[in-house]
Amino acid sequence: MMALKLCTTPCHISESNGKAKFFGKTFKRYCLYIHDLPDARTIMGLLPLWFEDYHINHPHKGLKRRSPRE
Repeated sequence: MMALKLCTTPCHISESNGKAKFFGKTFKRYCLYIHDLPDARTIMGLLPLWFEDYHINHPHKGLKRRSPRE
């Protein structure tokens, strides 16, 4: 089982709402829509792999569209 940490953001700050929406859209595009996900157990099993790939291989705006690996 994955250890999850509850993180909250102020509810009326558009910047934090935008970041949460962007994360959700990115997660759907790069994880949910490209895998065969028959149930929640499968999704939970893929989360650690997806987060690792996202944090290591995915281009990031703060790194001038380069991945942390580059």
